[in-house]
Amino acid sequence: MTMQAHASLRLTWLFAAILAIGCTNVAGTKVKTPFSSKKHQSDARHFRAVGMGQSANLNIAKSKSELEAKKSLAQQVQTNLKVVSDAYAQELTGHQAVEAIERFESLAREVTNTTIGDLRVTGQDIRQLDDQSYRVHTAIEIKKNAMFRFLKKKAKSDTQLSELVRAQMVTLIDKELERLESEE
Repeated sequence: MTMQAHASLRLTWLFAAILAIGCTNVAGTKVKTPFSSKKHQSDARHFRAVGMGQSANLNIAKSKSELEAKKSLAQQVQTNLKVVSDAYAQELTGHQAVEAIERFESLAREVTNTTIGDLRVTGQDIRQLDDQSYRVHTAIEIKKNAMFRFLKKKAKSDTQLSELVRAQMVTLIDKELERLESEE
């Protein structure tokens, strides 16, 4: 191989290396965060969420992390309940159906704003950073069927509902519980 061919080959490799480095920088560096594995993601049986909080005070960082995780979980629950109530709305007709769906969605928001008994912390990762602040990641979960049983209990005790609307909501929740149990 000639000297010119070697120089050309080195130049090609150098160009390829620069291009690869340039592409890596544009795309960014992949960051692995705690609780990012599949076992910490929602599935057919569980709602799961992870929150992150950072503060100079460890307790505040923990609180922020738990609050963010609960907020994320509540959004998932609300989205799921919206899909369920939309599907159910297609089966109902009339004024009571509209009232039942509106009340169901209102109750869903209320439930996600309350403390849910079966909510479990599945992991917490605490790091002290170079600046002496704390970064906390918290993973939480709730079983979907436990969430729906809790929602059913709330619906049964809701005094603002008419008997018809209450019965429709309980039916809706029972159907979703049956669907979840059939998937297990």
